[in-house]
Amino acid sequence: MIAGSLVALVTPFRNDELDENALRSMVQWHIEQGTHGIVPVGTTGESATLTEKEHCRVIELVVEEAAGRVPIVAGAGSNNTREAIFYNDAAQDLGADATLHVAGYYNRPSQEGLFRHFEAVHEASKLPIIVYNIPPRAVVDILPETMARIAALPKVVGVKDATGDLTRPILERMLIEDEFSFLSGEDGTAVSYNVAGGNGCISVTANVAPALCSEMQTACTNGDYTTAAQIQERLMPLHMALFEEPSPAGVKYAASLLGLCDEWCRLPIVPLSNRSKSEIRDALANLGLI
Repeated sequence: MIAGSLVALVTPFRNDELDENALRSMVQWHIEQGTHGIVPVGTTGESATLTEKEHCRVIELVVEEAAGRVPIVAGAGSNNTREAIFYNDAAQDLGADATLHVAGYYNRPSQEGLFRHFEAVHEASKLPIIVYNIPPRAVVDILPETMARIAALPKVVGVKDATGDLTRPILERMLIEDEFSFLSGEDGTAVSYNVAGGNGCISVTANVAPALCSEMQTACTNGDYTTAAQIQERLMPLHMALFEEPSPAGVKYAASLLGLCDEWCRLPIVPLSNRSKSEIRDALANLGLI
């Protein structure tokens, strides 16, 4: 089962080109800091602005640097089912352990259309698949009954849930009988989601506070929700500051303060305001990270 603190890894750029050295260093750092899994070329990894060559190169480098020490869940999602299958095949060929597929944004498919999309990806895949449900960005919501249908496909092993609805893991667990990974897709609700039946988080904040995010998820795994809640309370100002403006501008700026990579994001994401930069600096300083 895929569980714990998985980082929704940013894609580092230098002069608008992929910074391979920074990417390699970041993977090593995450493993040293206790991150339980790495999710490259997801939406936080700016997959929408990567070329096909860059997308595949990021997966290749992350798999190479991780060297089997933690699972690699490669982003492969698209609102074009054929493209989703293409990137799923590429992730498989490059050595990823699983893939992450977002629901059909813009197309606004019906619940039947959503099921058929994931069914087609499933039939073409040899890798485990995690479904990414994020209605605020994808417009459509994969309802619990549809999620249960998708979960019945043998290679579908989990969900990244960014609905913000803390009843979802309860409702879905009532419908899904087999082992299934319930992963929060929202840092601010990660502990609450686990209390409701989740077993981890695909985290943006873990890009810059991996040890704390890992410690928090480990506490949840051990049933120590008091400790987990205490860590979450410490992290909350950082969670909030990172999302004051469209992501991943905030987390990339935070990463630049830690010397991990440049803060550069590709358009249409623009640089942060001075106010947001100040809030992020303060949050990192209060956690003793800078």
